[in-house]
Amino acid sequence: MDDGGVAWVERAQRYGDRTALVAEEGAYRYRDLLAASASAARALLAGAPDLCETRVAFLTPPGFDYAVAQWGVWRAGGIAVPLCTLHPAPELEYVVSDAQAGIVVAHPAYAGALQPIAARRGARFLTTEELRSAPAGELPRVDPARRAMILYTSGTTSKPKGVVTTHRCIEAQVTTLVHAWEWRAEDRTLHVLPLHHIHGIINILCCGLWAGAQIETMRKFDATAVWERFARGDLTLFMAVPTVYAKLVAAWRGASEETRARWSAGCRRMRLMVSGSAALPVQTLEEWREISGHVLLERYGMTEIGMALSNPLHGRRLPGHVGQPLPGVEARLVDEQNRPVPEGQPGEIQVRGPSVFQEYWNRPEATAKSFTDGWFRTGDVAVISEGAWRILGRSSVDIIKTGGYKVSALEIEETLREHPAIQECAVVGLPDPEWGERVCAAVVLRPGATLDAAALRAWAKERLAAYKAPTRALFLRELPRNAMGKVTKPEIVALFKETP
Repeated sequence: MDDGGVAWVERAQRYGDRTALVAEEGAYRYRDLLAASASAARALLAGAPDLCETRVAFLTPPGFDYAVAQWGVWRAGGIAVPLCTLHPAPELEYVVSDAQAGIVVAHPAYAGALQPIAARRGARFLTTEELRSAPAGELPRVDPARRAMILYTSGTTSKPKGVVTTHRCIEAQVTTLVHAWEWRAEDRTLHVLPLHHIHGIINILCCGLWAGAQIETMRKFDATAVWERFARGDLTLFMAVPTVYAKLVAAWRGASEETRARWSAGCRRMRLMVSGSAALPVQTLEEWREISGHVLLERYGMTEIGMALSNPLHGRRLPGHVGQPLPGVEARLVDEQNRPVPEGQPGEIQVRGPSVFQEYWNRPEATAKSFTDGWFRTGDVAVISEGAWRILGRSSVDIIKTGGYKVSALEIEETLREHPAIQECAVVGLPDPEWGERVCAAVVLRPGATLDAAALRAWAKERLAAYKAPTRALFLRELPRNAMGKVTKPEIVALFKETP
């Protein structure tokens, strides 16, 4: 590797005058990214020879400044800690504090929120504008085995933990996807996801820049604006979460027939559309196929492992399934005694390989508990059917133990979504002295629809085993979600407990 020892630098030098990023503030070439990130690295170093894995927390909207900050941290020998633009000050301070950030960087739009946090934590503070002003100078050579990034888990089941990955680990995550999904320099993608999460950082930004592709960023998701960008017909791939696809479906259905035709035509010119980060309802998949002509490629991954499983780029994609292990990824299903289970039987997903993270930051006990004989214990349960893996849910929140049975909340949710009155739903288990856990459903009704708990249970019992049918229902205006659109089930459990 050349100039700083970061693999992205060597590859970007090949692409030179190709457009790397198109953002609200303009279009930037790969050579622009190289020059600006070198300046950023020198500003971060402030005369030091190497940041020596100093944690650098940064907050910037999607776009050129984000990539400059990320690459600048890497080229200076630091550890990048991206922050979420949607988080309130206490959550931002939690990450800055937990990561023990020595430097905090903020776009001017966020300087007011970040500078006091940096001051309280004794961290050096810089704006993204200051990153551009450093004079020329030498940069350290960065060993691929060094720590490169800390991403914080979504915290859906516990306090967010910092997931540490090395440069080599990130490169393994990226090259696996570039190969499997055939990223190329001619690709153009629209980036609408948050950039504090592995989906937006690795699957789109890093893969695109590795391949020499062009990435357009959108600061705030707007369904109509996304459709209008599709309609121009020059994008080649798009990646999003199920919530985004549901919003795009709703916008399409609300448009005129002429607009629908124009939008769908642009969509059909793409070569690939991917869904991930949460379970994709089969109903959404079918609606999207009708609208766009695409069978969404579903995959499975985690902050700790990158992407582990994927439906094929070429070949049959089974609805409700996430395909098979990606190249270079070893995956297995085991029972509660850590014994491999036969095909057709559910088990916990365990993964090992070069794409697996190094450690949880400053949590050696949590790190040790997460591994067994070199295998990372994901806590997710799956079953192999028709030769493909199907996710049943997280063992802690999506596998409900009721009356001696283990049932999948995701399976029940998929069935409940077929009810004509239900727009969205989430199923949880509540402690029960008789049954162990009681199956309960939080439901969002379609506009104008009516439904009560008794009618829902009666309907469900005609389609599910009686022990899977919800015994309680809570009707909400919307489901609580995190920044990535994942339903936060602990919040739903709390709502049930607050409701008699």
